[in-house]
Amino acid sequence: MLLSVSSVNPTPERTVAFGHISSQATVTEQATAQTVAHANTSPSKVEAVVREYFSDIPIMIEIARCESTFRHTLADGSVLRGYVDNADTGVMQINLRYHQQTAKRLGLDLENIYDNMAYARYLYERQGTQPWNASAPCWGRHLAMR
Repeated sequence: MLLSVSSVNPTPERTVAFGHISSQATVTEQATAQTVAHANTSPSKVEAVVREYFSDIPIMIEIARCESTFRHTLADGSVLRGYVDNADTGVMQINLRYHQQTAKRLGLDLENIYDNMAYARYLYERQGTQPWNASAPCWGRHLAMR
């Protein structure tokens, strides 16, 4: 059987498990996610991704600002790790020791920016901001201003 261009969807979709990424993501969006996740991406681009993803939970935007200054990768392309605890990973500084097994069970790779944010949303939905209490002196003042 021959397929015409009109009979083939040029942007296959992928469903991801949580929050804003539970909607269908196109190949273009996936390529953007891979670029952000695995390349030296400017904090302003990462900030835009974080702001869009957490538009419904503004405190999570502030937490990302405080935890990673909107960075997911370093200049060499490696994923950002915590200064105090090297197991803290990515834009939302998810600790691998405590969360990697659960993230894997959920099909999430914490080194991917969207999966990192999806797991952060998963934590927030279950525990609120408690997992990021160490950085509360930074983001907590934004709650008081509201």
